[in-house]
Amino acid sequence: MLSAALTAMMLPAAAQHTWTLEECIDYAVKNNISLQKTRANIETAEVSINEQRGSLLPSVSASVQQGLIWRPLSESASNLVNGSITSTSQKKANYSGNYGVNAQWTVWNGGRRMMNIENALLARDIAQLGADESANSITEQITQRFVQILYMQEALKVNEQLLEHDRTIYNRGKDMVEQGQMSRSELAQLEAQVASGEYDVVNTRTLIAENTLALKQLLELAPEDELAVSATSIEDSQVLQLLPSKADVYAYALEHRPEIKSRQASIEQSRMATRIAKAQRIPTFSLGAGFSDSHMSGSTGMGKQLKNNFSGNVSLGVSIPLFDQRQTRNAIERAKVNETIAQLDLADEQKTLYQNIETYWLNANNSQQKFLASCANVKSLTTTYELLDDQFRLGMTDITNLLQGRSNLLTARQTCLQDKYTAVLNMLLLNFYQGQKISL
Repeated sequence: MLSAALTAMMLPAAAQHTWTLEECIDYAVKNNISLQKTRANIETAEVSINEQRGSLLPSVSASVQQGLIWRPLSESASNLVNGSITSTSQKKANYSGNYGVNAQWTVWNGGRRMMNIENALLARDIAQLGADESANSITEQITQRFVQILYMQEALKVNEQLLEHDRTIYNRGKDMVEQGQMSRSELAQLEAQVASGEYDVVNTRTLIAENTLALKQLLELAPEDELAVSATSIEDSQVLQLLPSKADVYAYALEHRPEIKSRQASIEQSRMATRIAKAQRIPTFSLGAGFSDSHMSGSTGMGKQLKNNFSGNVSLGVSIPLFDQRQTRNAIERAKVNETIAQLDLADEQKTLYQNIETYWLNANNSQQKFLASCANVKSLTTTYELLDDQFRLGMTDITNLLQGRSNLLTARQTCLQDKYTAVLNMLLLNFYQGQKISL
């Protein structure tokens, strides 16, 4: 009973847990399925490395063969040969045994084995960088969704405040209709404004739910799990903080971003492929060794046969490529083309990186400037709307002016919020490209 009571007391606390942006990012980096798939590529690359390292070792095989010869219709003795032993047997059935151990080792093949190992190591590095790139992408997506939810939550508060005020005005309008101070057509406009405000509230809640669902999917939360975003308070000082230099951000990103390192590693890998292709023109030296033994029925004892038939051999082979139907030349040309493509991919990635940084910086800078102007506009329109509200209550203005003032105030407040969170989002991403951890 006591444990059940304690559990019941703990459940509300767990249900009330709200996620911060940092918690969302940390959780997604550990649990996101697409990110786990990219990390599985690292394990595959490790297997390839071990496979290439294994090619440096000799291959050894053993064989055991037992045979039975049956000659049911033979009318004379049969001559049997096994190894260095020959015998004649009158038996209808004779058996034999052969045993061997063989080893083969490639001594030199133009250095292709070592280059294949280096190529596999590069592939592992690229897989690791791909996982880091995916983690960065998921981090950016989570940040965008999280900040969007914060923006919509604050916009919802604005819409709810205006809706409450709309209802107050509508109730006042009903009293004015009863007193003959307002027509029913004007009251219908107030009622329509209440309906419009209710629509804005419902629509904003829907947008919050959609972004919350997208955030849950990035976190890989179960459908029954609830996700409540922490209502982080963002001060004006955070919105108006000094932006880093675009050149400094780009210089840091060029040196540290995984997508750039991955393209650079791909260039090294393509150059390695060219070297491997050229090495196919070099002769291959191989060393072989083996032991064999055998015995058969119809002759001396098995032990003596195994002693007499035991033999060993050592061989050294050289394979010289002469003509391979242009396959080596085609491989070299193909590798050089891939090297050119890898260099172009790097240039394209550098261009995209600078474009992203430039876009984040411009969005943050423009939103900061617009935020100051929009906040001043909100103050001005708030004062105007309050005056219109007082004038409407006193019958000094009509409903059209009041509703127009309300519409202007709503637009100004939404614009101020949009500028605020646009600046915050782009500053977070800009700092992230400069190596800083995303935090609100």
